[in-house]
Amino acid sequence: MDKELMKKMAGQEAVKYIEDGMTVGLGTGSTVKYLLDALGQRVAEEGLRIIGVPTSNRSAKRARDLGIDVKSIDDVDHIDLTIDGADQIDENFQGIKGGGVAHLREKIVAINSDRNIWIVDATKMAKNLGSFPLPLEVTPYGSSHLFNRLDEMGYHPTFRTNAKGGHVLTHADNYIIDLNLGYIERPHELETILNNMTGIVEHGLFLDVVDMVIVGHEDHCETFEAKRN
Repeated sequence: MDKELMKKMAGQEAVKYIEDGMTVGLGTGSTVKYLLDALGQRVAEEGLRIIGVPTSNRSAKRARDLGIDVKSIDDVDHIDLTIDGADQIDENFQGIKGGGVAHLREKIVAINSDRNIWIVDATKMAKNLGSFPLPLEVTPYGSSHLFNRLDEMGYHPTFRTNAKGGHVLTHADNYIIDLNLGYIERPHELETILNNMTGIVEHGLFLDVVDMVIVGHEDHCETFEAKRN
């Protein structure tokens, strides 16, 4: 399978849902890169006027380079639509995000958007969540004690580290702990547990958030309206 082609298909399909005058949340990741490229082309060729609200410094720089007007979420009064990637989506359209370390900003933008679209290649679709590690953004202060509690709970935590062995840092200079769960039987129950643990700034469970999912294949896209059991 050509994953890059599938990502490109999804990104180019999603740009069709962006209309002139919109304020658009711009996600983060390798699939969103293709969305931004296609969006920049529309801005250049059609004179499309939008305000982009990026969820990472990477997306902000790319958008500016493409001539897209960029603002912080605190400088806009609404977001019409957010388009973002996902690391895993289950059959009930619940998701895991945070592989790119931006899930705190991504969730802030998503919950303040009128509508959310996720764009993924076909390999990101799964029956259940959990085979992709669940990221937690955590405060450095007390992180070793939090790590030990998560380990005692059977969540198999690992600190995310860089090539030099140091902690990967988020935009807010926090750490990332990945939970290697294998299978998440009750996502909403896990969400409640994580929400109540001191030291976790935000987790990568994105539940009941997405409205539409665009899945890229090598030669076509599938579009799903998110209907949950």
